Amino acid sequence: MRPETAAFQGERGAFSEEAARRLLGRRVQVAPCVRFEDVFRQLSEKKVQAAVVPIENTLAGSVHENYDHLLRFELPIVAETSVRIVHNLIAPPGVPFRKIRRVFSHPVALNQCLNFFARNPQIEKTSFYDTAGSVKMIMKEGLEDAGGIASELAAVNYGATILRRSIEDDRRNFTRFFLLRRPEFARKYPRKTNSRTRWKTSLVFTTRNVPGALFRSLSAFALRDLNLAKIESRPLRGKPWEYLFYLDFLGHIDDPVCQKALGHLQEVADFWRVLGCYPRGD
Repeated sequence: MRPETAAFQGERGAFSEEAARRLLGRRVQVAPCVRFEDVFRQLSEKKVQAAVVPIENTLAGSVHENYDHLLRFELPIVAETSVRIVHNLIAPPGVPFRKIRRVFSHPVALNQCLNFFARNPQIEKTSFYDTAGSVKMIMKEGLEDAGGIASELAAVNYGATILRRSIEDDRRNFTRFFLLRRPEFARKYPRKTNSRTRWKTSLVFTTRNVPGALFRSLSAFALRDLNLAKIESRPLRGKPWEYLFYLDFLGHIDDPVCQKALGHLQEVADFWRVLGCYPRGD
């Protein structure tokens, strides 16, 4: 059977590629993209069979752009996973640590390794568009005074050497990723198990800008003891100072209790849409 192809943002060796392997298996083919919008478009235009996108990091917070794309492209979420973010200092083979004077990486990665730079003031941190891309660049340019901060997979892919492992400040650093498919290839909703907490449902809704509107919307879940795992607000385009609310709750959409909660929400919300119902990730 031919392996699936999944689109993700970044270069080969990015943490998104690691997430794709977890979600789709080690044999998955990958299609790196420059922008997040390109990832969604590749799947929407049937150029790939799946897409993997980050949605939030435990330190940096939500990836707001991808919330907007979830609404715009209407590609259902079918699975999720969390990847432990391990930042490694990587250099071309034969370049010793003592020669490193510049380190390239994505600004978020650099800011998650500030203790390393404080201990090594001789090293200048330099922003780059991508973690794995920084390793690709230093290898292509043959830089002998520079390194990159990226995943172990990036070092393997580009034949580079890891000089220092796990240099991030906080070891509790995880990124949550969604697996997306086109609607015709996503089962309506996968078979549920008896455990409500084994499943997650993601949705988006809007309310009128009146006192108590959000309270009444969320009470649809609170009154039925449904646990909210995530809530995020985003500006509603075309309506200044009004908002979309993205919400994850633990439960399967076919569960009668969840059905009643969604029915209640429909009564008080101006607009709502289910973005996906999927097994809860690690």
